[in-house]
Amino acid sequence: MTDKEVLDKIKDLLEKEHSLYSKDGLSAKERKEVEKIQVELDRYWDLLRQRRALQEYGDDPDKAKLRGTDTVENYEQ
Repeated sequence: MTDKEVLDKIKDLLEKEHSLYSKDGLSAKERKEVEKIQVELDRYWDLLRQRRALQEYGDDPDKAKLRGTDTVENYEQ
């Protein structure tokens, strides 16, 4: 997956999230969908950061891998 493909995926997820938030109120199902989207966004932002770090230090950005939800969601802020 290239940087452009990762950014396109992020854009798609953001559009879905904005579409849901543009409604007057969210149903329980829609809130769960927003939560899923936010987790996926975290995973793809993480992938992009990995790719850019590898590239910055002269390594192959294609070595970056999409990490699991448990890994990404348990990072220290």
